[in-house]
Amino acid sequence: MRMRTVSLALLLILAMVVSACAPAPEPSAPAPAATEAPAADAAATEPPAEEPAAGEAAPAASGTVIKVATQSPLSGPQSVLGTAIKNGAQLALEQNSAKLQEMGFTVELAPFDDQATPDTGVANAKQIVGDPAVLCLVGHLNSGVAIPSSEEYHNAQLAMVSPANTNPLITTRGYPEVNRIVGRDDVQGVVGAEFANTEMGVKSVYILHDKTAYGQGIAEFFRQKAEELGMNVLGFEGTEEQANFDSVLTPILAANPDLVYFGGIYSQGGLILKQMREKGITAQFLGPDGLDSSEMANLAGDYVKDMYFTTTAGPLSLFPKAKQFIADYEARFGEQVQPYAAEGFDAMNICLNGIAAAVEANGGALPSRAQVAAAVRATADYDGITGMKTFNEIGDLTVAQYFVKQVKSSDPAEWGAAEVVKVLDIPAPASN
Repeated sequence: MRMRTVSLALLLILAMVVSACAPAPEPSAPAPAATEAPAADAAATEPPAEEPAAGEAAPAASGTVIKVATQSPLSGPQSVLGTAIKNGAQLALEQNSAKLQEMGFTVELAPFDDQATPDTGVANAKQIVGDPAVLCLVGHLNSGVAIPSSEEYHNAQLAMVSPANTNPLITTRGYPEVNRIVGRDDVQGVVGAEFANTEMGVKSVYILHDKTAYGQGIAEFFRQKAEELGMNVLGFEGTEEQANFDSVLTPILAANPDLVYFGGIYSQGGLILKQMREKGITAQFLGPDGLDSSEMANLAGDYVKDMYFTTTAGPLSLFPKAKQFIADYEARFGEQVQPYAAEGFDAMNICLNGIAAAVEANGGALPSRAQVAAAVRATADYDGITGMKTFNEIGDLTVAQYFVKQVKSSDPAEWGAAEVVKVLDIPAPASN
């Protein structure tokens, strides 16, 4: 095509017109301090930076600052476990970021409070992926928050290492960025049902759940296996109630089951157990890892004695490396180590190792998020506080541990001393 010549004077005139018509750029809002949790309403008021489509290369972060974000409930009734995740991750970053510092980078923690709600988690996720300095994410506590939030991480090619999420959908979507260092509910639910059948002698069960992706999901897996084993499932009921559970407990009293199974979190489970006993329900009580918190004892009092729960987070007494971790954690934060603190520590170390490996593979330069995600997924034989970790092709552990524990004391300070009655090493379910 023939090109036309435009005079220099005309070009200058056009440039002045365009400049006069263009709006003045607005200054960007300052980012929250990386060492402080954002406020609950800290979602960005300006539109987040445009995210790359899935499959496209994400831009590398600029400058020498690298951030690792955390997402977990830091406020509200589930904050005991959520804070434990954040604290464990923080301790790992403080102790183990020296290698990246020697490479010329400053490493910062960016903690976010997801309030155990999907909407807040997704809003935070948008803010996280909008910060190009964030190269990895440790989170979440709740699968119902992690599943929608991880859609944002996937679209931005941001690596996620979950210390607690057990719903199968976390990994079965096949996202290369999404990994977990705990087992899955389609196994944990089966472990619980088999234990109830063979060890507790249960013939009939009434199943409750909290209507979340986690609680209802694991309750479904428990029910399927219970029915397969010949147990009589007398009821399957969901509740979002937070205080008075009389409406769901009255039918249980009439049904008189051998066992009540609750799929959910301790903030409801402790009250359900207490109100069960006060109502005269004598059935045994069993639940999953969401009940694994000393807050169960605070809420249910003496009624926690002899209850059982399954968990993917083993007691630290079983792990040789945990003694120093416990001492360091209690010295740093001045409080008892809660479940998932050690998993938060291991998840952060896997992030840091992945970032360092990506830097080395990139010739010492700052890597892209996609490069970090690939390095994290390649994790093999990581020898952590909670045992050896190797990811398979979809981000599950090749072999995960499952535990059944029985509570022996109503003293919250003795929660960690609950008796381990069964330990199982089970390979990951086959990926589709």
